[in-house]
Amino acid sequence: MKESEFCNNGPSDAQSTPKIYSPATQPLLQSLLSTLADIDFEYERQREKVSRGSTDLNLRIRVLERLKVQHQERRLPYIQQLAILQERMIPHR
Repeated sequence: MKESEFCNNGPSDAQSTPKIYSPATQPLLQSLLSTLADIDFEYERQREKVSRGSTDLNLRIRVLERLKVQHQERRLPYIQQLAILQERMIPHR
């Protein structure tokens, strides 16, 4: 699932009331988002390190591709949890 699928900021959202999360939901939401931010920060740090490191272009490309795959794999369970949480928060029509 793409991150863009999690958050829909279309025109109808601008006219609706602000979202208020239940006290039980907010800590989980914050924890998931914080973990994703940490994962993204670490990925960017590793990318910069690899980009500055090797002079072998082919090796650098392979390592960066592997880092990207690992990054996506690390993020996936948290994105899935956010999707489940979102499903619980949105009233069914």
